[in-house]
Amino acid sequence: MFNLKIVATGVAVLALTASAAMAEKVLRIQSVLPNTADEVFMLNEFGKDVAALTGGSLTIEVLPAGAVVGPRDIMDAVDAGLVEGGFAWTHYWGGKHVAANLFGAPVAGAGVGLDNIAFLSWFQYGGGKELYDRLWDEMGVNVKGFMLQPVGPEALGWFPEPIKNMDDFRAMRFRAPPGMVGAAYADIGVPAVAMGGGDILPALEKGTIDAAEWCCPKPDSVFGFQKVLKHYYLQGLHQVTVNADMYVNGDFYNSLSETEQKALEVAANASLSKSLSYRIFENGKALKDLTDNHGVILEDTPADYFTEYSAAAAKALQAAADENEFFAEVWASQRAFAEVAVPFWSGAQTSNASLGRAFADTLK
Repeated sequence: MFNLKIVATGVAVLALTASAAMAEKVLRIQSVLPNTADEVFMLNEFGKDVAALTGGSLTIEVLPAGAVVGPRDIMDAVDAGLVEGGFAWTHYWGGKHVAANLFGAPVAGAGVGLDNIAFLSWFQYGGGKELYDRLWDEMGVNVKGFMLQPVGPEALGWFPEPIKNMDDFRAMRFRAPPGMVGAAYADIGVPAVAMGGGDILPALEKGTIDAAEWCCPKPDSVFGFQKVLKHYYLQGLHQVTVNADMYVNGDFYNSLSETEQKALEVAANASLSKSLSYRIFENGKALKDLTDNHGVILEDTPADYFTEYSAAAAKALQAAADENEFFAEVWASQRAFAEVAVPFWSGAQTSNASLGRAFADTLK
């Protein structure tokens, strides 16, 4: 005779052991941002989807900037397995491979008119993802990448007084992004300074810089730029689209089951859509608060900015393509896609923008 109590207890122990084993896989992701950032909120949403899709066998823990290594060392830390994952913007790694710029922040829409939605079309259906998957081998790192959060277009930025032309702009010491985007500013004579988001407000308060860009109304207002600067320009070319992504150590990724790997892919695709949706509403609320309650004045970007910056971007893109074969391949893919898609999309967006602007004008 079997002792049913013993059998039942054994089954329960086995079930608990199996459950614990399922939950053993924890993907720790160190971000380049504090945990209060909107990007981390969306990263946690991604983590919830992964946990649900895997039944809890793979969970994600987000670590804030500096938890294991400095922000600029995240890719090396993931490559070496010091942390299982990292989160930043692809162009942060342009120093490792210049083509990273075309995935993270293709300057001036890659010079071929790609906005954030058109970029996603290229990435998902125009050959971009296959090239993105090759980027890490080209970079020489043991990493599997997942694009998660497209943003854009980013605002030109914040100024202490209106700028009527590029000569006014060139008189400002301006916080600009690193890499190709910032280099294009320097090429047209803007004294561009790269620094982290948390360093911008103190630099403005001390007068180290005069003007700045970071992203969009919501993230900008969280950093508090409106406390110092009141003139805000929404229209810019430097980062028409900006893409944040996650990097997973290759050995850790290969240790996952096929279901867990698929869950990361599916949750990443969902994050692309959810991030776009979240940002439109959050930025709208933030812009309304900035103009209604903080004395922020919306300005129109001077016309000569677009011509000068576009020319500098085209020069930088061509120079990189001449020097690097993989960059040239990625850029050619974006151009081939744009030749088909951008005439349609830009035409449709013109009417959409006019429709939206007409309604916005009624609110004034």
